[in-house]
Amino acid sequence: MTGLSVLPARTAGAAENMAIDFLMLQRWPGAPVPRFRHYDWRGPAFTFGYSQKIEFIRTQLPPEDEGIRFDLCRRQTGGGLVDHREDWTYSLVIPRGHALEEARATESYRIIHECIAAALQAQGVKAQLAKTPSASASAGAGSAAPAGVCFQKSEIHDVIAPGGQKIAGAAQKRSKAGLLFQGSIWRPAAGGKVDWDQFEADFPAKVAESLGGAATPCPWPDFNEEEMEGLIEQYSQPEWLEAR
Repeated sequence: MTGLSVLPARTAGAAENMAIDFLMLQRWPGAPVPRFRHYDWRGPAFTFGYSQKIEFIRTQLPPEDEGIRFDLCRRQTGGGLVDHREDWTYSLVIPRGHALEEARATESYRIIHECIAAALQAQGVKAQLAKTPSASASAGAGSAAPAGVCFQKSEIHDVIAPGGQKIAGAAQKRSKAGLLFQGSIWRPAAGGKVDWDQFEADFPAKVAESLGGAATPCPWPDFNEEEMEGLIEQYSQPEWLEAR
């Protein structure tokens, strides 16, 4: 039986949130256990996939003349550009050797998204998993959503509404330490009646159940402060943002 350690929710800037997720994967102290956290953003923020080109990302960001100030950070995981201004964000680490870590990427993706759909369904949201990729989930008929922008189209096993609008997506990174999920749920697509505090309890409970155990709150880990500060600085630098 495998449990799930659930960290307290925290609010941070984009670089700090990415640093914490990296440390959750690479530097977890003690026994290797699955771990989960939900987090918020200190202000408007966007993150984008590790392999995406910065030139494309800049064409998709809000125009500077709109007066929007936001954090921007490249993730360690793949996936597309994510606007975090109206999302519910989480990360999940499955340690190396766990059955879910050894599963195919499409299978682990499906299992976690089934947990999201079940937690939303418990509140009356008609969420389901996409069986095929969509050309565009939000654009009008005959138009194409830009490739590489999250929530403008759905991929197989994304969580979607009955009409095809994407509700939840995620990206993954594998390392010698295990598997990192970084996921986002777009609140407007889920509807205005979701109790997000209840969802914050139900979703990790569903994940823990899928792992064969229970979700257990755990204290914040004692990460190395110097390494944390170094990662935050690294993820804030133009060299990291413009690496592709």
